[in-house]
Amino acid sequence: MVVKPGSFFIRISTDLIISDVMMPNMDGYDFIGEVLLEKPDQPFLFITAKTSEPDKIYSLSLGADDFISKPFSPRELVLRVKNILNRIYGKANQADSLVIGDLVMDHSTRRVTVANQDLNLTNKAFDLLWILANHLNHVFSKTELYERVWEEEYLDDTNTLNVHIHSLRNDLAKYSTEQTPTIKTVWGLGYKFEE
Repeated sequence: MVVKPGSFFIRISTDLIISDVMMPNMDGYDFIGEVLLEKPDQPFLFITAKTSEPDKIYSLSLGADDFISKPFSPRELVLRVKNILNRIYGKANQADSLVIGDLVMDHSTRRVTVANQDLNLTNKAFDLLWILANHLNHVFSKTELYERVWEEEYLDDTNTLNVHIHSLRNDLAKYSTEQTPTIKTVWGLGYKFEE
């Protein structure tokens, strides 16, 4: 019995397919084409040694969520995958507004209030608070928070995240009440947002 390469992926649930464009027996374009016939919403990323504009345009015209040219670093691939998954699955499950105690956040207007008082947050501070608030009581490592907000590799010697957390705590404290959630440090692990 001959099994077509794409048929395996049609039978299983996949969050994201990473496909090389140049594979033996079937190129990545044909492979993804077969998968998309049965699963038209399947997210996928192409890996390719082809770098010409027509190749990039063709990849995107097939519906690729992204593509990465060889050679590439594993870190770059991981960040691209995280970005795709966050864009597709993370945001689909998030509301556009959020209320925790007396903290109210509106993602579409990027407005934040504590006890009905507006906070003027920078874009990065808003993004940081939005991630923490959407995952109440979840402990995030410094690396995870930094890479999600700044979308670049976290270096241990960077103080950027600590400064933003400190500033965000001060902003929240301006109008905080007993009902205001707080950013807690979990020593040796990272940070969490807690009611």
